[in-house]
Amino acid sequence: MEKKKERMRCAVTYAMVILFYIIAEGLIMTGHISSLMKGLLVPVCYYAILAVSLNLTVGILGELSLGHAGFMCIGAFSGAFFTQCTENAIPSVGLRFFLALVIGSALAGLFGLLIGIPVLRLKGDYLAIVTLAFGEIIKNLINVLYVGMDSAGFHFSTKDTTSLKLAEGGKVIIKGAQGITGTPRAATFTVGIILLLITLVIVLNLIYSRAGRAIMAIRDNRIAAESIGIDVTKFKLLAFSISAALAGTAGVLYGHSLSTLAATSKTFGYNMSIMILVYVVLGGLGNIRGSLISAAILTVLPELLRGFEDYRMLIYSLVLILLMLFNSSPKAVEFRGMLIERIRRAKKPAKEET
Repeated sequence: MEKKKERMRCAVTYAMVILFYIIAEGLIMTGHISSLMKGLLVPVCYYAILAVSLNLTVGILGELSLGHAGFMCIGAFSGAFFTQCTENAIPSVGLRFFLALVIGSALAGLFGLLIGIPVLRLKGDYLAIVTLAFGEIIKNLINVLYVGMDSAGFHFSTKDTTSLKLAEGGKVIIKGAQGITGTPRAATFTVGIILLLITLVIVLNLIYSRAGRAIMAIRDNRIAAESIGIDVTKFKLLAFSISAALAGTAGVLYGHSLSTLAATSKTFGYNMSIMILVYVVLGGLGNIRGSLISAAILTVLPELLRGFEDYRMLIYSLVLILLMLFNSSPKAVEFRGMLIERIRRAKKPAKEET
């Protein structure tokens, strides 16, 4: 019975994403969607992936991480770097993009594993501070890094492009604070939805598996989990590295949706990590479906409110407060429970009559 409920929850979540895709594609084909809203479809996908992946760490594992933007940055730059390097060797943009997704995700997951080994020994605020520092370090390293490629191979510098000393016909790929330019815009709405569905399959299957139950046991009571033989370090690293790898996937999608990729404070800094955390908290800790909804609403909402000019951010803030109260207020939770119970009671007589 419990497995049947789990399958039903997963099916509803997948159906939500597919329905959103069908509606959006229908609006695009009939011309009932503006170019501005059309441009937000890919961002909705990668923000949803980021929210779901962070919820795995914050909601399911119960550890506060503020370095998600750093893993996204690793995925974005490693994917874009690979795409630029293999331009002549692999003419197909689609194949390069697919390989970039694999490389970006794997590299971000590897960094998640390496960072998680020492960092996950910390708790609470200390873990948040260290992961935040990791994200800032990654961003600042990329801002001072210059990488070029010529017939002799790769050249690295932390000064400027001239110090690379490239041979004739050489190409500068990473230009410090200017980032990477000329990346093909291979990220489409369809690709974003496919990656989002893959993310949901990975996360939901993990949550409802034995490993997922072990991870939630660690979240609820670490001492009790250790007492029954659960390897705490192993399962914490598993959740953290998978979360990082999925953030890297979102980063590759983000990097291939722009022609110019730069590691600015706005895109990969502290504010980005906080924004992703806001999606998770508003959607509900441990609530994957809620993360999807909050990421979609909060990505589209600022653009919908653009016509209100000075009152736009005020309305946006009020919506955030109302969503928080609706998800977390004891009275609201009680009201939702009563409403669900009434719906269930209303369905039972209908079944009995049939």
